[in-house]
Amino acid sequence: MERKIRVLIAKPGLDGHDRGAKIVARALRNAGMEVIYTGLHQTADMIIETAIQEDVDVIGLSLLSGAHMTLFIDVTKLLKKKNMQDVLFIGGGIIPKEDVSVLKKAGVDGVFGPGTHTEDIVVFIKNNVKL
Repeated sequence: MERKIRVLIAKPGLDGHDRGAKIVARALRNAGMEVIYTGLHQTADMIIETAIQEDVDVIGLSLLSGAHMTLFIDVTKLLKKKNMQDVLFIGGGIIPKEDVSVLKKAGVDGVFGPGTHTEDIVVFIKNNVKL
């Protein structure tokens, strides 16, 4: 029996809008993944600590507040510090196109904007996760 992909979905910072995160979480569950949803107002430290405790394969952040250049990069730094580069790190939300390449260079594996089909996220995870 194949092990299910374990995904942590988190809402960092002060962003209080979680509809998109919940839609993605449901789509990932429907695709056969185990999903842990942290809820709102998570810090980078809280996200990484939960990822360690839950032994996840993927961290997905959803952010609409515009603080992605700080909060996503904080998570990438902690992933490196904790030697967790094998964890696939994806993010979504309102992210300008010019920021995507900077985030990817910093260690975000995939960036998904508004209107992305959930199936595209499922396929990206399945094609890129390190089990």
